[in-house]
Amino acid sequence: MLKNFIASSLLLSLFSNAVLAHKKHENENQTQEITVKTQKITDRVYMLQGRGGNIGVSTGADGILIVDDDYAQVSAKIAEALKALGSEKPRFIFNTHWHGDHTEGNKFFGKDSLILAHTNVRKRLSVESLVLGNKVPVYEKFALPIFTYDQSMSVHFNDEEIRAVHYPNGHTDGDSVIFFTKANVVHLGDDFFTGRFPFVDLDNGGSVSGLTKNIGEIIAKLPADVKIIPGHGALSTLADLKAYHQMLIETTDAVQKGMASGKTLEGLKKDGLPAKYKSWGEGFIKPDFWIETIYKSLSVKK
Repeated sequence: MLKNFIASSLLLSLFSNAVLAHKKHENENQTQEITVKTQKITDRVYMLQGRGGNIGVSTGADGILIVDDDYAQVSAKIAEALKALGSEKPRFIFNTHWHGDHTEGNKFFGKDSLILAHTNVRKRLSVESLVLGNKVPVYEKFALPIFTYDQSMSVHFNDEEIRAVHYPNGHTDGDSVIFFTKANVVHLGDDFFTGRFPFVDLDNGGSVSGLTKNIGEIIAKLPADVKIIPGHGALSTLADLKAYHQMLIETTDAVQKGMASGKTLEGLKKDGLPAKYKSWGEGFIKPDFWIETIYKSLSVKK
């Protein structure tokens, strides 16, 4: 009996160790498979693409400044890419908003870098939060933005003004758009998904109508030859941003008209969206989810 118990315990222990070893190997493989693409935009501004949100980079005599810093598991690879551009330790980090695919790198870079963001970004990272029902634990103190602003902030760096401007209640309640004023480059964070339906975080201050309004205002400020770094997707043009704005207007209008005629959410999903936007639903946000987002956003009492 005792021998059987010992044998069973030994087998269970071996099985548990094998599972842990497999998971460790799987995680290591996932990390090894991560690649970071570096794209030159100007002599001093680059875009990095890893696993999460796109990263903007300013390089030059003053060092490195980055906009967003991806997931934590990508940090070492991001550091390698930054080292090739001048230094693996950025002096400054702007967070365009608080979601982990744009801020988890704070946990890696935050001990050596000064983090800047809108006031609401620090507030949300300082408490346990929820995104799509998933808990986001509190960030350690060193990974929080140390400088915050309500409207805007400028860093005069690498011979240009890099200016962050807050646009309220769009993707979240803490979104910033970062203007590289001399380079004629702008990073829109998750206010802009190139050629895809966006994620609007209604539970954390986001609003479809607010996002549409903000994009319209941003378009009016941008020159025709601007280079745009989206939160997700390829380096973009003003024409791409205008197409995105038109999508926001037309899909919202379609849902709004359906609601006015008495259609239920399920009925709206069954009707779908204009056929020309079929490819926009091939990303993270599917058509039904986007319809539901618009429906819920329009249903909020003001």
